[in-house]
Amino acid sequence: MTQLTGGSPRAARRHPLIAVAMVLPLAITLAVVIGGVEAVVTQASSVAGLLGR
Repeated sequence: MTQLTGGSPRAARRHPLIAVAMVLPLAITLAVVIGGVEAVVTQASSVAGLLGR
């Protein structure tokens, strides 16, 4: 099998927290621009209520 990314196979993988740190600012920006912040807060509070918190 030919590797398309180059380098070692381990270099192509990122730690999940690094991936989250890379995507989170864009996700927050899009949520603010689109107006989805209220929907996220509503869903989070619903889930918290189901979990008993």
